[in-house]
Amino acid sequence: MSADRTTAVFSGRRVAPSILSADFSRLGAQVGEVMHAGARVIHVDVMDGHFVPPITIGPLIVSAIADQVHGEGGALDVHLMIERPAEQVAEFAKAGADCITVHAEADAHSHRTLAAIREAGCLAGLAINPGTPPETAAQLDGAADLLLCMTVNPGWGGQAFIESSPGKIARLAELSPRPMIEVDGGIDATSVSAVADAGASLFVAGSAIFGADEPAEAYRKIAEAAGAQ
Repeated sequence: MSADRTTAVFSGRRVAPSILSADFSRLGAQVGEVMHAGARVIHVDVMDGHFVPPITIGPLIVSAIADQVHGEGGALDVHLMIERPAEQVAEFAKAGADCITVHAEADAHSHRTLAAIREAGCLAGLAINPGTPPETAAQLDGAADLLLCMTVNPGWGGQAFIESSPGKIARLAELSPRPMIEVDGGIDATSVSAVADAGASLFVAGSAIFGADEPAEAYRKIAEAAGAQ
């Protein structure tokens, strides 16, 4: 997918279902279900067992769903919660990622890595953990297309939303008015409106969607509460 088309998919408010919480025995069906309900950004949480304790998925899963997501007019939002993320950029881009986000805390050379992501034809995202001040991301906003503010400590789905997060997002939006702001962690139909009002426009939701009996209906409720497309 071209960078212009990817930017168009990410524009406006979007809810991004995270496949971390999906049933992998029927991953394609579940991705299809939420995309038919209106989702256009599918979030992929990659964890290495080092930067965060769990180990999750890699480029093979991205490749497995890339044609399906792109065929529905969607984009793949890959969130690297890993050490040495620069070493994996090329593989995820080759697998079909449209946006690749790395953590400021995991990469001493984030500026260079963000440039490499853009050179690979993807949107470049920079993530910060709850304990990292927004000023850290703001210093690199010109190198990033997207700033991701974690609203839980990374590593596991289903965690409770950190209640002070909207204030941090508002500060991030004040410091960095240009890039898109994404939020990830504890997002559901109850918490999403506060982060939307604070300035976020991309809302990652995993267990609140795929942990529900009807993922498509859960997606619609969160999108409605967020004022998302």
